[in-house]
Amino acid sequence: MLVLSRSTDGRILIGNDIVITVVQTSKDSVRLGITAPKDVVILREELLEKSKNRQKQQEAHRSTSS
Repeated sequence: MLVLSRSTDGRILIGNDIVITVVQTSKDSVRLGITAPKDVVILREELLEKSKNRQKQQEAHRSTSS
């Protein structure tokens, strides 16, 4: 893992077409802006986990309903 320190308006470049900008910092959080091509999927980790759990529940429900 690469760990970087950036101040507000600082930018991090990933490849040639992804830019992460520090929009705002506070004591407990950081707001980031991400500019990327439309074909790049960007998800918050907790939403991905929630989606995976929902899929598992639906699969379990289908297997018990059959």
